[in-house]
Amino acid sequence: MQYSDLTTERLFLRELRLDDAEEIFRLRSNQDVNALIDRPSAVTIDDAIEFIKKIKTLAANREVIMWVITLMGEAKLIGTILYWHIEWENRKAEIGYELLPEYWGKGIMAETLRKVIGFGFEQLKFKKITADPKTNNKKSIRLLEKLGFEKTGETGDGYLIYELHAG
Repeated sequence: MQYSDLTTERLFLRELRLDDAEEIFRLRSNQDVNALIDRPSAVTIDDAIEFIKKIKTLAANREVIMWVITLMGEAKLIGTILYWHIEWENRKAEIGYELLPEYWGKGIMAETLRKVIGFGFEQLKFKKITADPKTNNKKSIRLLEKLGFEKTGETGDGYLIYELHAG
């Protein structure tokens, strides 16, 4: 099993689609979000379309599993969550996530992470999930720690290394 729609009490997590380009552009061009992820800002809608195509290719090759986060009953993307740096043979992956700022502080990412982590351990049979938040991303660090992730190191370029093990 690779990809599956997921639901929580308030959220629907689904596959990324080309018609998500407008919201992907909003997310990837948002300075507040990009400051916490340290990536170049999307400049045009074409940047968003190219990103979606890239993710689709990586997903087809089992290198990435990405979900679009939506509110239950609504189609509009409010964030994304993905497994990447997947090592199928070692049963581990890195988790990454982002949310439009107007949805911050509402418990949405905690709810999303619980569901996707559960899917990773139970369905994908991962033994270890890692996360690499920037040192200045205090809210993400607190969230990871609340969910049981433990700090295991630093990358040396402004990121921390957190791990969560199955069982």
